Amino acid sequence: MRYSQLLIPTVKEVPAEAEIPSHQLMIRAGFIRKLASGTYTYLPLGWRSLRKIMAIIREEMDSTGAQEISMPVVQPMELWEKTGRDVVFQDILGLFTDHHGRRNVLAPTAEEVVASLVGAEINSYKQLPINLYQINTKFRDEFRPQYGVIRSREFIMKDAYSFDATVSGLDASYRKMYDAYRRIFDRCGLKYLIVQADSGGMGGTDTEEFMVPLTVGDLLVTTEDGSYAANIEMAAVDSPKTTDAKPQAAPLADEVHTPNKKTIEEVCEFLGTKPEQMIKTLIYQAGEQVVAALIRGDHEANDSKLRGVLGGEAVELAGEDTIREVTGAATGFAGAIGLVDKVAKLLIDHAVVSMASGVSGANKTDYHIRNVVPGRDFPLEHPNVVISDIRNAVEGDTYQGRKLNFSRGVEV
Repeated sequence: MRYSQLLIPTVKEVPAEAEIPSHQLMIRAGFIRKLASGTYTYLPLGWRSLRKIMAIIREEMDSTGAQEISMPVVQPMELWEKTGRDVVFQDILGLFTDHHGRRNVLAPTAEEVVASLVGAEINSYKQLPINLYQINTKFRDEFRPQYGVIRSREFIMKDAYSFDATVSGLDASYRKMYDAYRRIFDRCGLKYLIVQADSGGMGGTDTEEFMVPLTVGDLLVTTEDGSYAANIEMAAVDSPKTTDAKPQAAPLADEVHTPNKKTIEEVCEFLGTKPEQMIKTLIYQAGEQVVAALIRGDHEANDSKLRGVLGGEAVELAGEDTIREVTGAATGFAGAIGLVDKVAKLLIDHAVVSMASGVSGANKTDYHIRNVVPGRDFPLEHPNVVISDIRNAVEGDTYQGRKLNFSRGVEV
């Protein structure tokens, strides 16, 4: 092919929506063109690059004994309903009904399909282990596609699925994939970080993600010596050391009128206190149960850690009716005192336990309580109480005595 005949539509100017260098350069160099939000056409140079990456992936996957297949992009909705993941993935599923009235899903992933295939074709443990992989189109109806092809709606994914007869066999298959991925990324010349991660809607345990450090993407947490790495959903933190001994004769809890002051910021300004002196009470729906979580006012609750404490049960913030039923108050005034017997579990973060005293909601509309002492005004030892790390790591935190650093990266 002569260069003069190649479709390489280079441009000097790029759309304002191209926020990051990779997106800008791929457009300027004529690798991609946008069709619609989150969907791109790969032009000859872009597709040539992708084919080289696919060749590396196929060589390394085939070398492990994995077998390549190709599964349909259109999947029957009934498969997703069987596993219950139609609910888990409902926000990103591309759905349509065909001319026969059957509901279908545009593949966001392929666990349901490959499990159906193997369930029908594998009849004995003697046929295991087996690893099937594909390089195929996926579709996820992302609410806000961004960063060009990094977070798009339609994309090409290599996905592999192993089946084993024993847990030890599963571990061996996992290690093969772990090593193969490292070889793939090394051959592609990528700098990457392997971090502990939450399995989310995929389920399972011992999840690791390969992340490429960038100025955008997910928040990553590492220790200074590099011995520990996790994404923000899984990053563990040390329990804070109590700087002030709990007062022997601390002032009694004092109810104060805080009209229409619901947020941490509003209450702090009204009472002249600081967020780190607040005890934030969050009410969650966990399946059929209602649970409460106590975290410091300057911290954010971590849903992945909450799920872990609750044995994998999905959690979401409770609605106003549930909050009023449990606390007797409007949203924004839930508090720690008297709550333990009104919820299935009272989850308390380590940072709250170490507080000498704090300000909490009063479980009474337009009221808060000052001088709330953990262990005196609400129990730390009770059948319903669980003390655990349930918050996001923040600057200044440590893990196993080592300072935590924060950066960003994109999962590959």
